[in-house]
Amino acid sequence: MKTNFDIIVVGAGHAGAEAASAAANLGSSVLLVTMDMTKIAQMSCNPAMGGIAKGQIIREIDALGGLSGYVTDETMIQFRMLNKSKGPAMWSPRAQSDRVKFSIAWRDRLEKIPNLYFWQDTVTQLIVEKDILKGVRTKWGVSFYSKAVILTAGTFLNGLMHVGSNQIQGGRVGEEASYHLTEQIVSLGIKADRMKTGTPPRIDGRTVDFSKLIEQKPDEQTGKFSYDPESKQILPSKSCFLVYTNLDVHNELKKGFKFSPLFSGVIKGRGPRYCPSIEDKLVTFSEKNQHLLFLEPEGTDTVEYYLNGFSSSLPLEIQEKALSKIEGFENATIFRPAYAIEYDYFPPTQLNHSLESKIIKNLFFAGQVNGTTGYEEAAAQGLMAAINAHRILNDLEPVVLSRDSSYIGVLIDDLVLKGVDEPYRMFTSRAEYRILLRQDNADERLSDLGHEIGLLPKNRYDIYKNKYELINKFINFIAKLRISPSEANDYLKQINSAALSQSLKAEKFLLRPEVSISTLKEILPKISNFIEQNNINNEIIESAEIKIKYQNYIDKEKEIAEKIIKLENIKLNPDFDYQQLQSISTEARQKLNRIKPRTIGEAQRIPGVSPSDINTILIFLKR
Repeated sequence: MKTNFDIIVVGAGHAGAEAASAAANLGSSVLLVTMDMTKIAQMSCNPAMGGIAKGQIIREIDALGGLSGYVTDETMIQFRMLNKSKGPAMWSPRAQSDRVKFSIAWRDRLEKIPNLYFWQDTVTQLIVEKDILKGVRTKWGVSFYSKAVILTAGTFLNGLMHVGSNQIQGGRVGEEASYHLTEQIVSLGIKADRMKTGTPPRIDGRTVDFSKLIEQKPDEQTGKFSYDPESKQILPSKSCFLVYTNLDVHNELKKGFKFSPLFSGVIKGRGPRYCPSIEDKLVTFSEKNQHLLFLEPEGTDTVEYYLNGFSSSLPLEIQEKALSKIEGFENATIFRPAYAIEYDYFPPTQLNHSLESKIIKNLFFAGQVNGTTGYEEAAAQGLMAAINAHRILNDLEPVVLSRDSSYIGVLIDDLVLKGVDEPYRMFTSRAEYRILLRQDNADERLSDLGHEIGLLPKNRYDIYKNKYELINKFINFIAKLRISPSEANDYLKQINSAALSQSLKAEKFLLRPEVSISTLKEILPKISNFIEQNNINNEIIESAEIKIKYQNYIDKEKEIAEKIIKLENIKLNPDFDYQQLQSISTEARQKLNRIKPRTIGEAQRIPGVSPSDINTILIFLKR
């Protein structure tokens, strides 16, 4: 049996699956250790990928050469582009997936990677000799050796589930927790803490009266995540449904508050503020008479549904009675109850931006063990940890994505510099450069890098290059066109828009909010002819239109980013003792010494480091 590898990945959730595939595709020999090979990339909570800012992350993973976009496309049963009523910086793709087929598709892709190996077992110990990481030991007593380890254990480290007063040890319903590993890691000098998350009950769709619910259909024009034209939806689409709680539901839920481990103090871990349990919502938003819930299908071949928005740790009988008060759920039965889960994580300020531990060399952390929540955030960390583990083992500089290049860069920068006091979830509001970080241009931002580091294959890179050649060709074509009053005014009159008094460049005309390329196609047949002759698809048209309409805003944001990037170029000595600078605040000295920022830009993003502290450091550096 092979026992020596370049990289060992511990855990096969979304972080582990991306980490194992990326490291192996880059050329490292990889062992993926998982407790259950039938649960690879299991969707433990809602069966969906993407959403606000999260959809951008999946597209960034795809642009770099990761696999989450492919797997989502081939297992999706509903696609929707969220926030279409807002500007393109806010558009976010989201897909409902078939839960079972998603995991099967991931396993299928992983098993086709030649230098990726599997072992079904539980890791109980890291092998560390003279402060050098050597590998892992498992519950079965097997030792595996490697040059690097990526820990992606999700919610399994000392996992404890709660339903009312019932407590069950486990990392997920029906699955054992992982013990002893946290304690050993802490003994090596790495701090650990506890967090909490939860999941709703699963509903038997045969017992729901769907006639009383509001149907939410997929987009008429199905989208996708991967930029590869070969990637597409192959499963039939299914609808989701909207439903609301009411005061009767709330009253039933409140009867269980005295039994709630969340309110009694039994649960110690901090839960996600932006995905609260239903009982949390009733307390935090006590003035509300109803809360919106989403009933989402688990797959194409099952009657099981997921009740998004109804996560809880209340007793089972309370959950059942409250559900029966929801319109359409009067006779609903459940397959399994909602539950809360507590688990160990390691505060991420103990990491470098490469996601390597500052304390144990060649030990990387990714996913919920870093205090994040969400499949997308986990997958992104797994991808970057694998890229950097492979590069560091091959004496290459680690890849650190900037905040103006990607949401992944924002995510990791936030974790490492700011830390977490609750499960971290990505939002567009966390990014300073939202106009630059759109879902449509993730390939433009990251494909060069993906190809350069060897993860994005040549055929994909060629597709990307050809796409942007066409986009630029199309934009240049429109820039040369003019539109006359006689061509435009009839249309403008129909839509009650100001008439043209003289000819205007087509790109200027397109700046009107009520005008689109579809409009121009109707008015100027030359555009339709150009599109047809050059085989320009809707994706290229959309990207070109966004670039034309928002170019001034894009240029402005780039200018701001470039100014701030200057601070990123002012390097700091990672070994400098900030206690020497008595003129900066005590809090700043302590945090700077703990986090050890690499640049002034990083230092200014650390909470508790003030502008005056930064000025003092710049004076000390004679800048």
